[in-house]
Amino acid sequence: MDIGILTAPFRDESLDHVIDFAASNGFDTLEIAATPGSRHLDPATLTARQAKEIAAKVEKKGLRISSLACYTNVTDPDPQKRQAVVNHLIKTVDAAHALGIDIVCAMAGMPQPGMTRIETIEKVISKVYPKILRHAARKGVKIAMENWTATNIRNLQEWDRIFEVVPDENFGLNFDPSHLYWQGIDHIEAVDRFAKRIFHVHAKDTEVKTHKLRYVGNQGSGWWRYVIPGLGDIAWGPFIGALRRIGYNNVLSIEHEDGAQGREEGFIRGKNYLRQFA
Repeated sequence: MDIGILTAPFRDESLDHVIDFAASNGFDTLEIAATPGSRHLDPATLTARQAKEIAAKVEKKGLRISSLACYTNVTDPDPQKRQAVVNHLIKTVDAAHALGIDIVCAMAGMPQPGMTRIETIEKVISKVYPKILRHAARKGVKIAMENWTATNIRNLQEWDRIFEVVPDENFGLNFDPSHLYWQGIDHIEAVDRFAKRIFHVHAKDTEVKTHKLRYVGNQGSGWWRYVIPGLGDIAWGPFIGALRRIGYNNVLSIEHEDGAQGREEGFIRGKNYLRQFA
């Protein structure tokens, strides 16, 4: 497997700077932030020439682009804002195609006001994603949703329902075990159950402070936090082993949200730890 980085923490730096950092420090891939106005890659303004130049720079440095990352709210309750998000996601698909990559990482959107997550999946996502996925299929691109707990795919029941409602084969997961771990959901079982839907993987760990948990309970706050792989409680050997068993051999893309680690040191520390298994 490759080890890469999500470029978002370098939002104030140029893409050239990120490419140089990744290449100089032994990373394999880049998950390039492509949200509206991103300094790294804005699909709304990307030209064919620029796409060719970016692809060439990445390849020259011995890297590859694992995906474009467009984490935006496709279920915005404002119809105009929602349409703008959908339009940008479609442009991100086009940008991925122009760059010669086949994965766009996205979100399942947030619950609609007055609706449960399941209701939002059934009534909103069922109308939003099919058009995007048809366009993506024509371009040879897959959409991989990150299972962030704030979104509509917080737990495995919601994963089951979203793929029942939107069964397209190019609709899947950017699998992040950290969000499952602190909820008490078995991330290894999730790998087995959703094997065909895992297109991309986020490498992010979770530290659970058991003494704090016993004090505030699981409905309280402050008893868990996201950390760099190897500094939390997820057993990465068994997790990566489970990915290998289902035939996953793509990327472990480090998502750096560890406030106790500097930007560069955190990425490098995570990569060095993961190299034991990948």
